[in-house]
Amino acid sequence: MSTIVVVLPDERLNQLRELAARLGIAPEDLARASIEDLLARPDEAFQQAVEKVLS
Repeated sequence: MSTIVVVLPDERLNQLRELAARLGIAPEDLARASIEDLLARPDEAFQQAVEKVLS
């Protein structure tokens, strides 16, 4: 497994920490799950979202 570093503004980091605490998980795990969810979305859903934004 590889490691990446993500720089967040303090306000966003605090939001991430607060949400993770409410969910009872580590902020790193919440960020990882969010990225995995984004990457797992089908391309069709992404294309539909793009079309909606552009229209």
